[in-house]
Amino acid sequence: MLIDDERLSAADLLWYAEAHRSPIDPLSTTFEQIDVVDAYEIALINIGRRLAAGETVYGHKVGLSSEVMQAMMGVDEPDYGHLLSSMVYSEDAPIDTAQFCYPRIEVEIGYVLGETLPGEGCTEEDVLAATEYIVPSIELIDSRIRNWKIGLVDTIADNASSAGVILGAGRVRPSDIDIGGISAVLFEDGVEIAHGEASAVLGNPTKAVAWLARTVAGFGVRLEAGHVILPGSCTRAIDVHAGSTFRADFSGIGSVTAQFK
Repeated sequence: MLIDDERLSAADLLWYAEAHRSPIDPLSTTFEQIDVVDAYEIALINIGRRLAAGETVYGHKVGLSSEVMQAMMGVDEPDYGHLLSSMVYSEDAPIDTAQFCYPRIEVEIGYVLGETLPGEGCTEEDVLAATEYIVPSIELIDSRIRNWKIGLVDTIADNASSAGVILGAGRVRPSDIDIGGISAVLFEDGVEIAHGEASAVLGNPTKAVAWLARTVAGFGVRLEAGHVILPGSCTRAIDVHAGSTFRADFSGIGSVTAQFK
């Protein structure tokens, strides 16, 4: 594990990298003793800075929760991060790619909580009971680590590579649909480029939300009523370029669009 000064130094490196769009070497090479607990504490340092500056917690995310994404990123377990108010984007306005280092999108089902989830011991049944509705969503991810050369501790410290979220208009109660049976198709400028099944996320994305609630409880974090929870991508991550428009269609819950300039 790292000492407090090393955790602060790592957080400073990531803070500067994001502010100046200047990627850094992996923390796992700069701080050889870093572990997963260090990584989450580093992320919380920078989350605390952003909250102190006036941002609010919009929700939370699970990343790398499907085999295809773990293989793509070279890791073997999920990660987790915060979604903040500054990360919320609209379907109606183009997103400026210049503010990111290496932007990518992921196709996900979003869970909007009507009640706060328990922490330790949270079950899939708890998640379904607490979820007000599910929504079609696109997550925008980015890495402040050079060329996406990340290990698990790198992405956790980097707030799970979080960058943004776009929600579609669809609203469906969990009791009205088989969530694990939802399929998704992603189009770029009208051409299909990827497709996947919700079951790719740990067998059912609800399982990922319960895992997240249990995992972050040890750090004093709760998944609260009103939060949006992203459980992980149904498809591989797709690189984003200025001028592209993406649309993700989900069976039974509608679609969501993300435009980039």
